[in-house]
Amino acid sequence: MLPTSTRLLKVLSLLHSRRFWAGAELAREVGITERSVRRDMERLRSLGYPVHATSGVGGGYELGAGSELPPLPLEDDEAIAVAVGLRAAATGPILGLEEASLRALLKLEKVLPKRLRRQAKALQSVIVQFGSRGPAVDAEWLTVIAGACRDAQLLDFGYVARGGETSQRNVEPYRVVHSASRWYLLAFDPSRADWRTFRLDRIATAPTLGARFVPRPLPDDDVAGWVERQMGDHAYRLRAQVTLHAPASDVTPHVSRHHCSIIPLDERRCRLAFGADSVEELTSFLWYLDVDFEVSGPPELVEHVRRLGTRWSRAAG
Repeated sequence: MLPTSTRLLKVLSLLHSRRFWAGAELAREVGITERSVRRDMERLRSLGYPVHATSGVGGGYELGAGSELPPLPLEDDEAIAVAVGLRAAATGPILGLEEASLRALLKLEKVLPKRLRRQAKALQSVIVQFGSRGPAVDAEWLTVIAGACRDAQLLDFGYVARGGETSQRNVEPYRVVHSASRWYLLAFDPSRADWRTFRLDRIATAPTLGARFVPRPLPDDDVAGWVERQMGDHAYRLRAQVTLHAPASDVTPHVSRHHCSIIPLDERRCRLAFGADSVEELTSFLWYLDVDFEVSGPPELVEHVRRLGTRWSRAAG
């Protein structure tokens, strides 16, 4: 039989792994009697863990939320994931999390076993952030929005549309979706009787919680894909039209099928349409594709490419 301290950590880890455990099932999983399970639950409560018990045929145990944060056991792979995630958050696009993430990272690395510390540092050493990853989102607002999705509570906030129009929105929030550069909220808007996608960086006032609502079926099982399709044509201020001197089959694997549209012109060329909020972003994407191209529009991109061409030619002598 496992030592008591080791067994408690095992029981605690199982309670974290899912919402509810029947007493007999938990006893079998740990290899102890149900009486020992009851004693272990009392020990965990004395350590500050809010373990709730229900009696009867369907009785069992679940770990609830307490008034204070108790120690949190992590598996090896979970600890590495948290360490890498904290490192990213410390320099990431969520306002207000940088300092807290760094403090948490220092605490975690101090207690990590050497082998896990080496693995985490090896991962961090090869992860490089390429410039700004997109508009920043307020961490406190993000927490409120995510909590509203979890608890099925109405959400009220001011919103600025792409064209600059402002409005007050009261919606049923369902999911928060993160792309490589932006955060989105998938919600149902009762006033418009339709699903809507909101960019979190365009929320202009602090979101406030309302009454609970009965969740309705999502518009698609693939929420991220649905949001990406909805935002593909409307997420950006500028849309570029470019002829690429490369077969469509060579370009397709390197672009998003939702954010970009590709039309084959012949065996050697294709037409590409894609979006961004600035000419610099449009140009960076074309640079990334690394093929010859001709720009049809918008005029701002044509002029920007012309200036870059002159500059690079001058730099090359």
